[in-house]
Amino acid sequence: MSFEHVLVIGAGQMGGGIAQVVAASGRQVSLYDAAPGAVERGLAAMGKSLEKLAEKGGADPADVLGRVSAADDLVAADLMIEAVVEDAAVKANLFHRADELLPPEAVLASNTSSIPISSLAAATSRPDRVIGMHFFNPVPVLKLVEVVRGRETSDETAEAITELAREFGKTPAVANDFPGFVSNRILMPFINEAVWALHDGVADAEAIDTIAKLGFAHPLGPLALADLIGLDTCVAIMNVLREGLENERYAPCPLLEELVAAGKVGRKSGAGFFIYSQ
Repeated sequence: MSFEHVLVIGAGQMGGGIAQVVAASGRQVSLYDAAPGAVERGLAAMGKSLEKLAEKGGADPADVLGRVSAADDLVAADLMIEAVVEDAAVKANLFHRADELLPPEAVLASNTSSIPISSLAAATSRPDRVIGMHFFNPVPVLKLVEVVRGRETSDETAEAITELAREFGKTPAVANDFPGFVSNRILMPFINEAVWALHDGVADAEAIDTIAKLGFAHPLGPLALADLIGLDTCVAIMNVLREGLENERYAPCPLLEELVAAGKVGRKSGAGFFIYSQ
């Protein structure tokens, strides 16, 4: 399989980062986002990121950005990587449209952090060419890509996407299609338990994160990490775990849900467990 032209859907923090990494590998990228102005904001953020990396010896920003073009809708490509909202219905509808519009040999990949790949594959006529490519934030910096095989993902597709991740300069790790895969099955209960510790008054947010950073050698505390991920996304993932594993121990902490209901979803809103300057 050859992936010379990649369609990235979603120009937010994750989608923009994915587009940057793909373009930096020498490939052509079409970037699409249905939200007005989202692609322009994504390209601007990409430019800033590339400038910082260039100061450390990275690729020329103009060269990388020159390989990214804005798309008005889904376009034909060798590979689609979607990075839209963590909503199963939205993603399934997108995969159905992509299946109709992209060439039959194209691979359809999702950056989902928890939604079953097999459920997205079921919305297509090519389940053997549907796979998960779960990147980590910030995408240009973090090396891991969790490659998630659906029930019908072919060996050829899995091997090609694993090799592609290496060509992006990433380290692929293959997981099977279970709720939360490996990363969020471990990470989200850890974050949720940190929120419970705050909810129960065990310590304040700064102390909880300090203990995690210094005691566990984590670069970022669980509450600050939740703010970076987005508290709304954390709630969505916890609910996928609870429903998929049929276990109430994965229910999101009420404090997490309260903050989301109040619109305090982390860095992107300016406030979550901590306050951020816009």
